[in-house]
Amino acid sequence: MDKKSVLYIKNLNKTYSINSSKSPNNVHALKNLNLDVKQGEIFGLLGPNGAGKSTFINILSGITIKTSGKVTVWGFDLDVNPRQVRASIGIVPQEVNLDPFFSPRKLLELQAGMYGIKKKDRITDTVLKLVSLENEGDSYARSLSGGMKRRLLMAKALVHQPSILFLDEPTAGVDINLRKNLWDSVKLLNKLGVTVILTTHYLEEAEQMCDRIGILTKGSLVALDSTQNLLSRIKTKKVIFKIDSPINLKNYSLKSLKIIYNNKNEICVSYEKNALTMNELIEIFNKEKIKIIDISSDDGDLEDVFINITKN
Repeated sequence: MDKKSVLYIKNLNKTYSINSSKSPNNVHALKNLNLDVKQGEIFGLLGPNGAGKSTFINILSGITIKTSGKVTVWGFDLDVNPRQVRASIGIVPQEVNLDPFFSPRKLLELQAGMYGIKKKDRITDTVLKLVSLENEGDSYARSLSGGMKRRLLMAKALVHQPSILFLDEPTAGVDINLRKNLWDSVKLLNKLGVTVILTTHYLEEAEQMCDRIGILTKGSLVALDSTQNLLSRIKTKKVIFKIDSPINLKNYSLKSLKIIYNNKNEICVSYEKNALTMNELIEIFNKEKIKIIDISSDDGDLEDVFINITKN
């Protein structure tokens, strides 16, 4: 059964007019962006600085007005039902911007009030517990650690129980342990049914977290596929063989094979996956009566895909 579409973007454009002393100039922040995010997935939106990621988020949050195109969230059109669209979305900003003299509990109560949620319907304690801040609920925000402040931003985005959570560079500038804690929270929310859309510069993070990935460059979506399919675009494979005696593969005319280094008990090679297979290499070792002690391979990662796509 196909999952429902929670966010549908059709031919979304945003153009900024810049009037300089020399001549007027238009900057196309988004160009005919088409996107369809499914219910319950973790979707990664990647791209270099200036690619249009923040513009996209700002349009959905109501901060920026689109130039043209169609945006619907759960079937609500942004032009016709902007309030319903914003009620369906929670946004965790990149910058930590909290009132230092308010407690987490007070900040969440204020946020709920801004969404018009009646006191009897508020879930402040539930959200504090969800982001592991129940013990700091009445502390000053200024006394919280960097990780707690990040989790408090996530809590603010959850007070109105949105079905879609946007995370804009949520782990930028944080240490490894904090990053892991934040992602554990995101995975928990996703298990609870929240659809997650994130932007990140950490490609390893996107590779581990995301079901699908879209890559933006200069306002255009240049790739959109499952994480696994994007990784399969990598054509080169690197393999290290640990062996019991030396081998000279130069004696064999193997298509695309490159010998990176060849030591007495270890040889590292790379080859094009569509021209050569691992089994063909292993057959040569067997033919030479050389015992393979260990094999380690590297098919590349999302960074290789990202660099290749944005470069081209």
